[in-house]
Order: sequence, then C-alpha cells, then structure tokens
Amino acid sequence: MSRNVTILGAGLVGSLLAIILRKKGHEVKLYERRPDMRKANMSAGKSINLAMSARGWKALELAGLKSDMETLAIPMYGRYLHQPDGQTAFQPYSKNNEAIYSVSRGELNRKLMTLAEQSGVTIHFDHKCTGVDVPNNVLTFGTPQGEVTEKADLLFGADGAFSALRNSYTHMDRVNCDHFYLEYGYKELSIPPGPNGEWLLEKNALHIWPRGKYMMIALPNTDGTFTCTMFMPFEGEVAFDKLNTEADVNKLFDEQFADAKPLMPTLMEDFFTNPTSSLITTHISAWRYKDKSALIGDAAHAIVPFYGQGMNAGFEDCTVLSGLIDDYGADWSAILQEYERKRKPNGDAVASLALMNFVEMRDKVADPVFLERKKIEKELGKRYPKEFISVYEMVSFSHIPYNTAIQCTQAQDRLLGQVMSEGNFFENIEQGAFCDRLDNWMSAYHKEVQQLDFDNEAG
Repeated sequence: MSRNVTILGAGLVGSLLAIILRKKGHEVKLYERRPDMRKANMSAGKSINLAMSARGWKALELAGLKSDMETLAIPMYGRYLHQPDGQTAFQPYSKNNEAIYSVSRGELNRKLMTLAEQSGVTIHFDHKCTGVDVPNNVLTFGTPQGEVTEKADLLFGADGAFSALRNSYTHMDRVNCDHFYLEYGYKELSIPPGPNGEWLLEKNALHIWPRGKYMMIALPNTDGTFTCTMFMPFEGEVAFDKLNTEADVNKLFDEQFADAKPLMPTLMEDFFTNPTSSLITTHISAWRYKDKSALIGDAAHAIVPFYGQGMNAGFEDCTVLSGLIDDYGADWSAILQEYERKRKPNGDAVASLALMNFVEMRDKVADPVFLERKKIEKELGKRYPKEFISVYEMVSFSHIPYNTAIQCTQAQDRLLGQVMSEGNFFENIEQGAFCDRLDNWMSAYHKEVQQLDFDNEAG
C-alpha cells in the first residue's frame, strides 16, 4: 500500500530517497529551505568535494543514475603527499588498484533533483521548516509568502546536521542527543586549470599537505580545477584567528605550502571571501517515532569529512531502507524499527572512524613507521586474501558494516604490532621461520574477527 511521504531536505540524501520511494509507488513531496540551486547563483565556499566509494555507487545504481555520474567522476587511486620541503610521495588506497571518486556535490545534487522531479516528486523550494509537532506529524514552514503548516502522513528528516525534525525529537521524552564540534574549522580554496585547461597537479589522486596540527587537501574536478580545503584550528599558534592579513596568509603559504601557492592565483580572494565553517559530529537516539517519522543521512549521523563517508553513509541508509521496504511491504512500524536497529550502530561507528582518520591524514601520513605499516597491510592482503582486508578497504571498497570495520581496528593493531616488532617485514618474509609465525598470527587474527558480522547489510 502506497503512502504519502514528506521529506525535509532536497540535498543529496533527500533527493535520492525521494527517487527510491517514488520508484516503489509512493507519492513524495520534498521541502527545501534554499532556493532551487539549478536556477540560483549559489555561492562557493562551503562545499567539500565528495569522495564517492562503493556504498555511494550502489545507491546511485538503485536510482538509475550511476552511469550518468560515472562520466563526471574522477578516480583517485591514492593519496599524493606534499611535504614542507617539497618532497612528494604517493600512497595507493588499495592492493587491487581500486579508487575512490571525486564528484562535484553540486552537479550530483542537481541531477538527483531533476531525476526526482522527472519521476513525479514535487519539490517545494524556499520552505524553511521551523518546527515539527512530532506526535501529530504537523510541520511549520517559513516561506517568502509567510508561515504555512502542512500535515505529513509519513515523514523523513533528511535536512542535515541541524535538522528541524531532529531538533523537534530532542524536545521529546527519552531522547538522547549530543553534538560535538571539533576545535577545527575549514575554508575552501581553489587551484584553477593550466593555460590549456590541464590539471596542474596529478589528477588521479587526493592531494594532502599534512602539517601535524593542520592540513590542506585538494580534489580534482572535471573542468581542470582542484577544490582545496584548509583544515585548521580556530584558535592557537597556527590557526584561523592568526591569519588576519594578506601578509599572515603569505607567510604561512610561503613556509608550509610553497609548492601549492604559485598554483593559487586567487588565494587571497578565496581566503578572505569564503567563510570559515565548523565541523560537527552528532548522535541521537531514537532515530524514529513509531511508524510516522525517521531521520536519515546527516540528520541522523552528521560526521566530519575525513573518511569521505558522509554522503556514502547517507546513501547506504537509503539502500538499506529500500531493502527493508521490499522485505516488510506496508508494515512501516517494522520497517523503521529494523532500519534503526541496522543503521544506528553503523552511524556511530562511521562517526568514530571519521575522527580517527582525521588524525591519520593530518599527522600520520608523513610518519615513516605509519607508511611502512600501510605497505605491510597491502602485502598481507595479497598473501592472505581470504583472511585479511584492511579497515580502510573495508570502509571504502566494500559493503561490510561500518560497525564491523571499526571492531577490526584493535585486532589489526595487534596483528601489525606483532609483525612489525620482528624488524624489516620485507626481509623477514623470505625466511621460513618467520612465515610460520606469520601463518600462526594470521590464523589467530582470522579466528578472532570471524566472530564479527561481515554480512553485507545493504543487500
């Protein structure tokens, strides 16, 4: 039996969810607080490029948009590190030459909106939800014409980290909610194409300038540009609050980003025009109210962007929800209950993974011991393909639940600690006695992680 579905937020997850629900025969209305981005001149400065990985591609395949987006995606096969002294190094992401893909957030959002409308979804722009009467599913919107109210049959909050539905949940009994701000902010910068439209850096890599307490990254775009993002403390010795003049910015870039600065002719304009934005992690329980409403995407689990999984996790929410609708039909009480049971632990896990990867990108990628460990991980994956897959590969190149991946972290730390305590791995592997010990360690590791749930929850 079809439902009349209302979705708050016509961003990536809201638009994708609308398409999936419409394909299943439901009537869908989307409400978006912003103007139509396909018509308005949306300002730059608050977007971090998307890193599409396996979970995101699967959801786009459900929506019928995978082939369209593949033509606009640039594969990134690893990290390209830029050190202060000018030295560079490339770290592949996968032992099998797999890639994550740089995708324009705006281009993907526009395509999803258009596909949603073509499938019969109605999108109401310039409707800012100011509150939800959760038990009665009554929504209040501020519009250019004044305040309006709407009653929803089935409601999804896909309206981001500061979701109006999520905020309304927090005023209810027995709802636990918290949000955590990093002491770091981010600012978008840019590298234009060369004189002939060419990329001025290696295009098939995610570029990182790791500097310990701060860093800059750059992701390629199809027009030859790179979207750069500076991550830095708001306050401190080297921090946004110390960069108040062009001389301050010039000094920092001359000392720390000397290879990038000549490629950034609009550095000053970008730095002093684009906002410095916050980074937030949120948790809430419950994610749903009876069979009437539920949170999805960032509204349920906003995370920091350092694993490139925010959009991928939200899209996987949609994939899982789609499968549950197939399983339970019109029983929305069962659908939403099982959706929360499956996705809440994974939302918490990917939030933790993202914070862990921030430290890795900012500090460890330049550490020789860490670099050696990454080489060993890949070699173990080749030698023991049935027993070992790195946590990074689980997250980025599989549908293994995030919660399973994070539970493997400590087991892999112990395994790699044993291996590296014996000295040079690539010399030791030529010795039979070491290989015997390695077989035993690997057997113990495999036995330990076999107790975990590796089932592909997204179907």
